[in-house]
Amino acid sequence: MAGNGAIKRDGGKGVKDMVMERIKSIKDIPPEENMLPGTPTCAGCGGLLALRHCMKALGRKIVIVNAAGCFTLLTIYPYTPFKNSWLYTAMACAPAGAQGIRDALDILIKKGRLDPDENLKVVVLTGDGSAYDMSLSSTSGAINRNLDFYYICYDNEAYGNTGVQWSGATPFASKTGTTPPGMLSPIGAELAKKDLFAIWNSHKPPYLATISPAHPVDLINKFKKAEQYKGPKLFIALSPCPPGWGIDPSYTVKLAKLAVDTGVWALKEAVFGNLKHTVVPKRFKPVEEYLKVQGRFAHLFKPVRQEGALNKIQEGVDEYWNRHKLLL
Repeated sequence: MAGNGAIKRDGGKGVKDMVMERIKSIKDIPPEENMLPGTPTCAGCGGLLALRHCMKALGRKIVIVNAAGCFTLLTIYPYTPFKNSWLYTAMACAPAGAQGIRDALDILIKKGRLDPDENLKVVVLTGDGSAYDMSLSSTSGAINRNLDFYYICYDNEAYGNTGVQWSGATPFASKTGTTPPGMLSPIGAELAKKDLFAIWNSHKPPYLATISPAHPVDLINKFKKAEQYKGPKLFIALSPCPPGWGIDPSYTVKLAKLAVDTGVWALKEAVFGNLKHTVVPKRFKPVEEYLKVQGRFAHLFKPVRQEGALNKIQEGVDEYWNRHKLLL
């Protein structure tokens, strides 16, 4: 370890020769904005706030490959909030699009037709509908091929752009457009949220992390650390969605922080499969504090409090942290 958190890597499996400088507080976050305001996203979008910080960490020399979803609305010709290139794809094939761009850049540089200084980082940007469901197979293939790219999933836990339908990221007992609480299923969604982190980590990619818009320093540092590695660099951002979650737009950051403080959203990273938690509350708050402020879980409290579902959610969080206590 060098001073000020800087590290230098020489050689090794998929590791670039470079020095990484970590930041210590929000005062150190780069002031430059690589994404302009005035987007058509919903007020209080947690995914947009997370993406803003991601763009600060990535810089301008990138090309974004976007899978159809909420953020497809960001760039609608002739308007764009980005200072970089953008390619739109269908939900299932953004990693394939990233492969084509990465290959083209590498070939042009090798043939001397593109100056290495003009090289771009290739970034896939998707929602959870694509990441957890539609493009999981193409993403798995890209990871297996060791494609050198960044993959960012803004996880609002539903198909938010088409009516807030259930997705593989929807948590147990959540109300969505396709899992309404009723006589057949009073708790709403009956399945647990898919563990995408574990699925991706089984591939042992060079770098994998969860991030949160409420923890920008942790977010920035994870991107800085990921820069060392050549290969897949994967990020899942919990993204509170005011219309989908039934919250006030002003409550986004507070709720994102509460997700971490209750243990619902574990902030962690994995380097070639080796897992480490990066932010762990000294004392976890009850999960109920996170649930009761969201309209999508209101049916668990009124008209009748559903103790069985509430206990099952808390037990699931407790089981996770008990299982990983040696990694804290």
